[in-house]
Amino acid sequence: MANRKEKTFRFIIVGGGIAGVTCVEQLSSQIPSADVALITASPHIKTVTKYRQVSKTLEEFDVEEQASSVLEEKFPNLTVIHSAVKSLHTRSHSLETTDGRVFGYEKLCICGGGRPKLLTQENPYVLGIRDTDSAQELQKRLSKAKRIVVVGNGGIALELVYEVEGCEVIWAVKDKAIGNTFFDAGAAQFLIPSLEADKPEKDAPCKRPRYTTEEPAPGGSHTFTADRNARRQGSSSTEAGSALGPDWHEGIVLQGSEQGTRRVSLEYQCEVEKIFTSEELLNSPPQTLGHENGSWPVYIKLTNGKTFGCDFVVSATGVVPNTEPFLHGNNFALADDGGLQVDDHMMTSEPDVYAAGDVCTACWEHSPMWQQMRLWTQARQMGWYAGRCMAAQVLSEPIELDFCFELFSHITKFFNYKVVLLGKFNGQGLGSDHELLVRCTKGLEYVKVVLSGGRMVGAVLIGETDLEETFENLILNEMDLTPYGEELLNPNIDIEDYFD
Repeated sequence: MANRKEKTFRFIIVGGGIAGVTCVEQLSSQIPSADVALITASPHIKTVTKYRQVSKTLEEFDVEEQASSVLEEKFPNLTVIHSAVKSLHTRSHSLETTDGRVFGYEKLCICGGGRPKLLTQENPYVLGIRDTDSAQELQKRLSKAKRIVVVGNGGIALELVYEVEGCEVIWAVKDKAIGNTFFDAGAAQFLIPSLEADKPEKDAPCKRPRYTTEEPAPGGSHTFTADRNARRQGSSSTEAGSALGPDWHEGIVLQGSEQGTRRVSLEYQCEVEKIFTSEELLNSPPQTLGHENGSWPVYIKLTNGKTFGCDFVVSATGVVPNTEPFLHGNNFALADDGGLQVDDHMMTSEPDVYAAGDVCTACWEHSPMWQQMRLWTQARQMGWYAGRCMAAQVLSEPIELDFCFELFSHITKFFNYKVVLLGKFNGQGLGSDHELLVRCTKGLEYVKVVLSGGRMVGAVLIGETDLEETFENLILNEMDLTPYGEELLNPNIDIEDYFD
């Protein structure tokens, strides 16, 4: 096989999502003379635009879908290869694409993203949302629907349930509260009234570019904003189409066939037991039906014993690392979550192979205030850092673990509120050894601080609190806050003045 290599590149990056593109940009600017190839199945790539450093660790940016030629014009040393990867041969340092070509590499970075964990494969009544095409399909099917069931508790599910109108939504959540990847039951209670209230009228001109589902004009771009949703669906290398971002519903009318506003019913602490069609239902024992009557195209039975009929089911249950094409015949160490294990230089267990973004799992000893979550912010940070590490090795320069891995930080938006997450915002890994301080003003803001041993180790800020920079500093400085006690969140004290 080795003798069939079409060309050998110094660096090959696989995946046209945020991690892959950021890695390419970083490498190309560090070593402008190096031959770099980007292998991507999709004709469009994701690029970071309007990047803004909000504080030491917090960042906001938009994500734009652009033609890959934009990247090639920017970096003359770059070749974009439009194909999926069929197989990787780490011993001969080569990979084969699905169209039968073979390329050699000196250093490789796998940025294959994640693929959606679908409730069930090949069921026409189950729609997994992961990219622009599935979002369009959702819009089309929703226009005729009277009732849908949404399964999942991540960012996509939260956004979807909030946006759908004119259609009854049954929302099945496996946890005790909504959105528990991002916040606790208190924050969920703060947000729940937004599902009952009428949505605020959209401000006339949308400040961010709308995400359109028409094909862009030549040279144009699809745009959707990325400082938003914490979870997103990654791109699978077997199918084209890259991760959906936050704001993915902007400009898509999520309107059912009924008049009127939202009707959302929540089913907590349950998962899907079975999905069946009306024909299968007729042939099954009568007790299966539970309280459901009428005739629906599909029925879903939950583990709480309830059965609901609906027009279709939306599967929004997160992603799994998309390692599929890379494992066969190689010896990658995998983490418990199925990701490629990487060390603090983003290297996998195979020589000269790096990985970044959703496909990998950070297996170095983490800073006490950081954890991995498969988010757009981390895809960008990992891609950037992997590019730096690859360049540093080629240039024989030392490199330190980047500061962005010191403190977990994320800005997003749910139900029209700004949401900032810092550190161990949900008390992750702290056991019972922590206390919470909470300040909540209904409809306005929700502030939660996680303290351990008198020091702030995490925070959730919902609304325009303006506390993110102060709290970030308090966490990083490990200041003893015991003397302040409850006063820390006293709304009459301007806390910034204390800690300048």
